[in-house]
Amino acid sequence: MNIAIIFIVILVALVIWYVQIRNGIVVKDNRCDNAWQTIDAQLQRRNDLIPNLVETVKGYMKHEADTLQAVTEARAAVAGASTPEAKMEASGQLSNALGHLFAVAEAYPDLKANSNFAQLQADLTDTENKISYARMSFNDCVLEYNNAIETFPGNIVAGSKFKTRQGFVVEDASVRQNPTVQF
Repeated sequence: MNIAIIFIVILVALVIWYVQIRNGIVVKDNRCDNAWQTIDAQLQRRNDLIPNLVETVKGYMKHEADTLQAVTEARAAVAGASTPEAKMEASGQLSNALGHLFAVAEAYPDLKANSNFAQLQADLTDTENKISYARMSFNDCVLEYNNAIETFPGNIVAGSKFKTRQGFVVEDASVRQNPTVQF
Protein backbone atom coordinates (compact mmCIF):
# COMPACT_ATOMS: atom_id res chain seq x y z
CA MET A 1 0.00 0.00 0.00
CA ASN A 2 2.81 2.43 0.90
CA ILE A 3 4.58 1.66 -2.38
CA ALA A 4 1.41 2.47 -4.34
CA ILE A 5 1.01 5.81 -2.53
CA ILE A 6 4.67 6.69 -3.14
CA PHE A 7 4.31 5.72 -6.80
CA ILE A 8 1.18 7.89 -7.18
CA VAL A 9 2.87 10.87 -5.45
CA ILE A 10 5.90 10.55 -7.74
CA LEU A 11 3.65 10.24 -10.79
CA VAL A 12 1.62 13.33 -9.79
CA ALA A 13 4.86 15.27 -9.16
CA LEU A 14 6.18 14.30 -12.60
CA VAL A 15 2.93 15.35 -14.29
CA ILE A 16 2.98 18.70 -12.48
CA TRP A 17 6.64 19.17 -13.40
CA TYR A 18 5.93 18.35 -17.07
CA VAL A 19 2.93 20.72 -17.23
CA GLN A 20 4.89 23.58 -15.64
CA ILE A 21 7.79 23.23 -18.07
CA ARG A 22 5.49 22.89 -21.07
CA ASN A 23 3.43 25.92 -20.01
CA GLY A 24 6.64 27.90 -19.55
CA ILE A 25 7.73 27.04 -23.09
CA VAL A 26 4.31 28.03 -24.48
CA VAL A 27 4.47 31.37 -22.62
CA LYS A 28 7.94 32.04 -24.04
CA ASP A 29 6.74 31.10 -27.54
CA ASN A 30 3.82 33.50 -27.19
CA ARG A 31 6.17 36.26 -26.01
CA CYS A 32 8.19 35.79 -29.19
CA ASP A 33 5.02 36.15 -31.26
CA ASN A 34 4.06 39.26 -29.33
CA ALA A 35 7.51 40.80 -29.72
CA TRP A 36 7.39 40.16 -33.47
CA GLN A 37 3.94 41.79 -33.67
CA THR A 38 5.43 44.87 -31.99
CA ILE A 39 8.14 45.02 -34.65
CA ASP A 40 5.54 44.50 -37.36
CA ALA A 41 3.40 47.37 -36.02
CA GLN A 42 6.40 49.73 -36.02
CA LEU A 43 7.38 48.63 -39.53
CA GLN A 44 3.84 49.41 -40.67
CA ARG A 45 4.01 52.84 -39.02
CA ARG A 46 7.26 53.54 -40.85
CA ASN A 47 5.74 52.35 -44.14
CA ASP A 48 2.79 54.68 -43.60
CA LEU A 49 5.07 57.69 -43.06
CA ILE A 50 7.32 57.11 -46.07
CA PRO A 51 4.92 58.13 -48.89
CA ASN A 52 4.41 61.53 -47.23
CA LEU A 53 8.15 61.94 -46.84
CA VAL A 54 8.82 61.01 -50.47
CA GLU A 55 6.17 63.45 -51.72
CA THR A 56 7.61 66.24 -49.59
CA VAL A 57 11.11 65.57 -50.84
CA LYS A 58 10.22 65.15 -54.53
CA GLY A 59 9.78 68.86 -55.17
CA TYR A 60 13.18 69.69 -53.76
CA MET A 61 15.23 66.79 -55.05
CA LYS A 62 14.19 66.33 -58.67
CA HIS A 63 17.64 65.09 -59.69
CA GLU A 64 17.84 62.61 -56.79
CA ALA A 65 15.38 60.21 -58.40
CA ASP A 66 17.60 57.18 -57.70
CA THR A 67 17.51 57.82 -53.96
CA LEU A 68 13.74 58.27 -53.95
CA GLN A 69 13.33 55.16 -56.13
CA ALA A 70 15.44 53.11 -53.70
CA VAL A 71 13.27 54.21 -50.76
CA THR A 72 10.08 53.43 -52.66
CA GLU A 73 11.32 49.99 -53.73
CA ALA A 74 12.56 49.15 -50.25
CA ARG A 75 9.20 50.19 -48.77
CA ALA A 76 7.39 47.95 -51.26
CA ALA A 77 9.70 45.06 -50.33
CA VAL A 78 8.79 45.43 -46.64
CA ALA A 79 5.09 45.63 -47.45
CA GLY A 80 5.32 42.56 -49.70
CA ALA A 81 7.40 40.39 -47.36
CA SER A 82 5.43 37.42 -46.11
CA THR A 83 7.72 35.89 -43.48
CA PRO A 84 9.41 37.44 -40.47
CA GLU A 85 12.81 36.66 -42.00
CA ALA A 86 11.89 38.39 -45.27
CA LYS A 87 10.52 41.39 -43.36
CA MET A 88 13.72 41.59 -41.32
CA GLU A 89 15.85 41.64 -44.46
CA ALA A 90 13.63 44.13 -46.30
CA SER A 91 13.47 46.33 -43.21
CA GLY A 92 17.25 46.53 -43.10
CA GLN A 93 17.34 47.60 -46.74
CA LEU A 94 14.69 50.23 -46.06
CA SER A 95 16.65 51.60 -43.11
CA ASN A 96 19.69 51.87 -45.36
CA ALA A 97 17.71 53.65 -48.09
CA LEU A 98 16.24 56.10 -45.57
CA GLY A 99 19.71 56.80 -44.23
CA HIS A 100 20.82 57.71 -47.76
CA LEU A 101 17.74 59.90 -48.21
CA PHE A 102 18.37 61.85 -45.01
CA ALA A 103 22.05 62.22 -45.85
CA VAL A 104 21.24 63.57 -49.32
CA ALA A 105 18.62 65.90 -47.85
CA GLU A 106 21.40 67.70 -45.98
CA ALA A 107 22.38 69.33 -49.30
CA TYR A 108 18.99 71.05 -49.59
CA PRO A 109 18.68 73.88 -47.04
CA ASP A 110 15.13 74.74 -48.16
CA LEU A 111 14.08 71.15 -47.65
CA LYS A 112 15.69 70.97 -44.21
CA ALA A 113 13.81 74.16 -43.29
CA ASN A 114 10.47 72.74 -44.45
CA SER A 115 8.41 72.08 -41.32
CA ASN A 116 6.57 69.14 -42.89
CA PHE A 117 9.86 67.47 -43.80
CA ALA A 118 11.29 68.17 -40.36
CA GLN A 119 8.23 66.63 -38.65
CA LEU A 120 8.27 63.59 -40.93
CA GLN A 121 12.00 63.14 -40.33
CA ALA A 122 11.46 63.37 -36.58
CA ASP A 123 8.58 60.88 -36.75
CA LEU A 124 10.65 58.46 -38.80
CA THR A 125 13.62 58.81 -36.48
CA ASP A 126 11.35 58.11 -33.51
CA THR A 127 9.88 55.10 -35.28
CA GLU A 128 13.34 53.79 -36.20
CA ASN A 129 14.31 54.02 -32.54
CA LYS A 130 11.16 52.09 -31.58
CA ILE A 131 11.93 49.47 -34.23
CA SER A 132 15.46 49.12 -32.88
CA TYR A 133 14.17 48.66 -29.33
CA ALA A 134 11.50 46.21 -30.51
CA ARG A 135 14.15 44.18 -32.36
CA MET A 136 16.25 43.96 -29.22
CA SER A 137 13.20 42.87 -27.23
CA PHE A 138 12.35 40.28 -29.91
CA ASN A 139 15.89 38.91 -29.83
CA ASP A 140 15.73 38.67 -26.03
CA CYS A 141 12.45 36.74 -26.27
CA VAL A 142 13.88 34.43 -28.92
CA LEU A 143 16.97 33.78 -26.80
CA GLU A 144 14.88 32.96 -23.73
CA TYR A 145 12.59 30.69 -25.77
CA ASN A 146 15.45 28.90 -27.54
CA ASN A 147 17.22 28.37 -24.22
CA ALA A 148 14.03 26.90 -22.76
CA ILE A 149 13.61 24.34 -25.54
CA GLU A 150 17.27 23.47 -25.99
CA THR A 151 18.36 22.93 -22.38
CA PHE A 152 17.51 20.08 -20.07
CA PRO A 153 14.76 19.32 -19.07
CA GLY A 154 12.94 21.64 -21.50
CA ASN A 155 14.39 19.83 -24.50
CA ILE A 156 12.66 16.63 -23.38
CA VAL A 157 9.32 18.36 -22.87
CA ALA A 158 9.61 20.41 -26.08
CA GLY A 159 10.33 17.34 -28.16
CA SER A 160 9.82 18.00 -31.85
CA LYS A 161 6.74 20.21 -31.46
CA PHE A 162 8.69 23.36 -30.60
CA LYS A 163 11.29 24.54 -33.10
CA THR A 164 14.06 27.04 -32.51
CA ARG A 165 13.38 30.55 -33.70
CA GLN A 166 15.62 32.94 -35.60
CA GLY A 167 16.25 36.31 -34.01
CA PHE A 168 16.73 39.50 -35.97
CA VAL A 169 20.01 39.39 -37.85
CA VAL A 170 21.34 42.03 -40.20
CA GLU A 171 22.12 40.05 -43.36
CA ASP A 172 23.15 42.90 -45.63
CA ALA A 173 26.60 44.20 -44.69
CA SER A 174 25.83 47.55 -46.31
CA VAL A 175 23.15 48.17 -43.67
CA ARG A 176 25.90 48.19 -41.03
CA GLN A 177 27.84 50.93 -42.81
CA ASN A 178 27.16 54.64 -42.72
CA PRO A 179 25.83 55.94 -46.02
CA THR A 180 28.33 57.65 -48.29
CA VAL A 181 27.07 60.86 -49.86
CA GLN A 182 28.80 62.61 -52.71
CA PHE A 183 27.80 65.94 -54.21
